[in-house]
Amino acid sequence: MSYNCVFVLGPTAVGKTAIGVRLAACLNGEVISADSRQVYKGLDIGSGKDLEDFKIPSSYALELNPSLKEKIKDGFYNVPYHLIDVTDLSYEYSLYDFVSDFYKAFSDCLERNVLPVIVGGTGMYLDSILHNYDMIPFTPDKNEEEKLQELSYEELKQILIKEKEKLHNTSEFGDKDRIIKAILLNRFNNSPEYKILRKKVLQERPEVKPLVIGTTLERNLVRKRITDRLKLRLDNGLIEEVKNLHEKGADGKEGASWERLESLGLEYRFVSEYLEGKIESKEKLFELLNLAIGQFAKRQETWFRGMEKKGIKINWLPEEMPVDTRFKAALNLIKENF
Repeated sequence: MSYNCVFVLGPTAVGKTAIGVRLAACLNGEVISADSRQVYKGLDIGSGKDLEDFKIPSSYALELNPSLKEKIKDGFYNVPYHLIDVTDLSYEYSLYDFVSDFYKAFSDCLERNVLPVIVGGTGMYLDSILHNYDMIPFTPDKNEEEKLQELSYEELKQILIKEKEKLHNTSEFGDKDRIIKAILLNRFNNSPEYKILRKKVLQERPEVKPLVIGTTLERNLVRKRITDRLKLRLDNGLIEEVKNLHEKGADGKEGASWERLESLGLEYRFVSEYLEGKIESKEKLFELLNLAIGQFAKRQETWFRGMEKKGIKINWLPEEMPVDTRFKAALNLIKENF
C-alpha cells in the first residue's frame, strides 16, 4: 500500500498534538485537526488547542528539517494547520461540516505535494474519514422544519429514537435545534435523492490512504496528566474563558447561552454549571470535572479498540512518557512504510 497521509490518534492528555506537529515539520507536512471543539473560535483553554505547540523554535526546526530555513520567521517555524478556529458558537458545526472541510483541506495538501498529518481524538471525526462515511449534503425542507419546531423537546427526542435505527451516541440529542437537524438528516438519508447524490460525491472524493499511528500511556499516568493539566487550565483562566464566552462571545459582540456552552461537554459544561451556581465550589468543580475527563479518556480508548475490531490497523507507539521518544518511534515507523 502506498500511503498519502498520517493519522495520529489517542486519548486526551497524552501528547498527540506535540507528536503530530513535529512529524509535520519533519516531513514538510501540515496538520489537519480532528477535534470537535477546536473548530470553534474562543474555545482555547478548554479545548486544548495548544497553539504554542505549532510554534517550533528555529534551532529545533532546522534540526528536524533543514529545508525549513526559508520558512522561519521571528525565530520560529509555524507549522500550518487546518480546521482550527473555523467557526463560532452561533453555528452548530456538524459531522457533515467536518467531513466536507476535511476533504477540502486534504485535497489542498495533496495538490501542493504536502503531507496531511491528521491529529485528534474525536472518535466520530476520525472514523468518518477512515471508514469513508457518506455525509451527503442536503438542504432541510423548511415546511418540515417548521412543523418540528412546534413540538416539544421530549416529543422530538422520541421521534429521533423511533426513526433512527442506531444512534451513534446520546450527544446527538443536544438542544432542540440539534435534534431537529438530526431528524431531517436521517429522513434525507433514507430518500431516493440521497442515493443519486451519494454516488456523485464518493466519485469526486480524493482517496485517503492512511498510516494510522496511535499513542497512549499507562492508565494511571494518563489520569495524573489529566489532573495536572486541569489544574493548569483552571490557573490559566478556564473559568474566565467560559464566562467571557457567555457574556461577550469569541468576537466580543454576542455571548453564548449557558445551554449552548453546556452542549459542548466536559470543561465547558462543568464550568458553565459552576458559574450558574449548580456546582457549589471551585473545589467541587475540579473534583467532578477531573473525574469526567478521566471517564472520557476511557471511552476514547474503547472507541479506538472498536476501530481496530472494524478493520483499522492502528500502529501503537511504545507507552513511554517522553514525547520525544514517541515522536522518534513514529518517525521511524513512517520511514519504514512510506
